[in-house]
Amino acid sequence: MATRSSIMDTNSYRGDEDSLIDKKTLELIKRREKFMSGSYRLFYRKPINLVRGEGEYLYDDAGVKYLDMYNNVASIGHCHPAVVEAVTKQMQLLNTHTRYLHETIVDYSEKILAKMPSEVDKVMFMCTGSEANDLALRVAQEYTGGKGIIVSQEAYHGTSALTSGCSPALGTEQPILPYVRLLKTPDFYRVGGTDEKFIAWYCGELQKNIDDLKEKGYGFACFLADSIFSSDGVHPNPKGFVKAAVDVVHKNGGVFIADEVQPGFVRTGDAFWGFARHGIVPDLVTMGKPMGNGIPVSGLAARHEVLEAFSDKLPYFNTFGGNPVAMAAAQAVLKVIEEEKLQEHTKAVGANLLAALKEVQKKHSDVVGDVRGAGLFIGFELVSDIEKKTPDQKKALDLIELLRDNQVLTSVCGPHGNVLKIRPTLAFADKDIDWVCSALDKCLTILG
Repeated sequence: MATRSSIMDTNSYRGDEDSLIDKKTLELIKRREKFMSGSYRLFYRKPINLVRGEGEYLYDDAGVKYLDMYNNVASIGHCHPAVVEAVTKQMQLLNTHTRYLHETIVDYSEKILAKMPSEVDKVMFMCTGSEANDLALRVAQEYTGGKGIIVSQEAYHGTSALTSGCSPALGTEQPILPYVRLLKTPDFYRVGGTDEKFIAWYCGELQKNIDDLKEKGYGFACFLADSIFSSDGVHPNPKGFVKAAVDVVHKNGGVFIADEVQPGFVRTGDAFWGFARHGIVPDLVTMGKPMGNGIPVSGLAARHEVLEAFSDKLPYFNTFGGNPVAMAAAQAVLKVIEEEKLQEHTKAVGANLLAALKEVQKKHSDVVGDVRGAGLFIGFELVSDIEKKTPDQKKALDLIELLRDNQVLTSVCGPHGNVLKIRPTLAFADKDIDWVCSALDKCLTILG
């Protein structure tokens, strides 16, 4: 049976281009293969040995400078001085767990909840988005009494046994749990029609999945979604369609878990949270990568009445979750977002980038089917037939390799692996737009 490549395998090193790789890099690859598990995948057919980062740029061991158009981990910029200073200071004082009182974690809890809707009034801390989503799913099941989970067709929500079973993006070799249903990708580009018809279609598909879970005896616990549907190919619009879906969830007695690991922390420019641009008040909110700018920290915020169904029965302890060093990093990130006005920056620069990418689309209108996004989160879709909107995965994969050779780093996403996932650090500025757009134009011209 044919299998679909996972997001971890896309354009990964296979060893068949060793002759094109310099000797030093090849030796490091071979050492890596000797001592590390084959489960790990390297980006690119010709892997890069990165040694330094600053803002929106990365540097390899030969000093070559790259524009990072993919990284939401170091979200406010690689090696941001404010985070480096905060972590260094706290590391020199204390790093321990949450069973002791510590002012930093309380201060951060107050500040992050102030960014949430007032109904979301409790928070817990972990180290990874996988842990946050795992706990959120358990809370949802405890609160509703149901087991059934609905996620998007190409969702990625983590690597634990529970969350990987809700992550079809890991590939067809990854088994999906029997009580998980996959909701069709909200692909407005292909579904078409008016906003109202699209919303009605999407809500109808959601209801079908809920009905199936109930008929099979699993009941319905939750809809877990990243509100920009990043792994599905970046689908931010029409605004409000996710709100309509959440209304269906609540009508059926379920809860909505907003996975904000990718759209959160002002990434979309329209709001601090991805869910907020759709006008949603979630029941549970999960946070991860950008929260600490590369320091492992994650969180679960919740309506107290939903969380209490779990917390009143079961204690939760995470040795490193919410440790003082991680909280210092998280506090620094919030401060930088506010002081550097990154939400306003992201909205303005993102709009300029989107407009420039649409100009590239016009120049290559025979192969670029759609360009869509919000803030600094954009999908750039390649097709082999404009009229039929036929996905062109091969061209997309070849394109990201050519971009890598032109010092622009990105990757692909979507069910067909044909959408460039353009998601630079928030340090990305107007001065960088020409670099990425010129590189795209050049590489698309080469590919023909």
